[in-house]
Amino acid sequence: MSFDGVLGNRELPVAPILNLERVSLQATIGADLLLREISFSILPGEIVGIVGVSGAGKTSLLRLLNGLVSPHQGKIYLAGKEYQEYTALELRRRLVLAPQEPKLLGMTVIEALSYPLKLQQYPESQIQTEIASWNDRLRIPSALLTKTELQLSLGQRQILAIARALIMKPQILMLDEPTSALDVATAANLLKVLRQLNREENLTILLVNHQLEQMQGICDRLLLLERGSLGLDVPANDANWTQVSQKIFELQGQEAEEWS
Repeated sequence: MSFDGVLGNRELPVAPILNLERVSLQATIGADLLLREISFSILPGEIVGIVGVSGAGKTSLLRLLNGLVSPHQGKIYLAGKEYQEYTALELRRRLVLAPQEPKLLGMTVIEALSYPLKLQQYPESQIQTEIASWNDRLRIPSALLTKTELQLSLGQRQILAIARALIMKPQILMLDEPTSALDVATAANLLKVLRQLNREENLTILLVNHQLEQMQGICDRLLLLERGSLGLDVPANDANWTQVSQKIFELQGQEAEEWS
């Protein structure tokens, strides 16, 4: 158990920042369930890795937590309050998702990075300071700022989407395959920055990633999704990463056989 302090000789337990109770998500078309009775809690400041084969429900889970879709059944709590008690805008300011295939929606890079801060009525000087700070930390070249989506590689769009998410200063940062299109050096720097933010600012992070070696180096907890169900929920230090890798390999084989 984790603790936030001591009062006399009595330790004070930390309340979960996020809690799911038997949550299921139904497909938009048909009666299939994308997620089946998912239950877990996340403490403030945890980095939680979410793994599983394609189609296991990882992205669906992030979209559900971001409020982009609603559960078919079950309850979700953020900081002790049910999701229904928050507006969609409040949820998306507290839980920010950087998707796997980011879009700039016709904006230039500088416009896309500025947009969330302008919505919150930040002064222009502070907007420029924030953007410069994150560009420096994430090693984003200033030459990219005037470019549009069509002029960027997938890796460049990916790191810019993460910068935009971080600029919003979320309570919970959700990343869907954030390093899939990044070169080795950029990916390593991103993971370093995420760990620094986690330690210095107690940022809670949910991280979907197929690269288990990256997960092993940064995560506090590991969740394994199997066909929309939660197959594993363990502290990262207690996980048998070789067995997890083998399990995912077996599940991929099963999926391939069914498709064939």
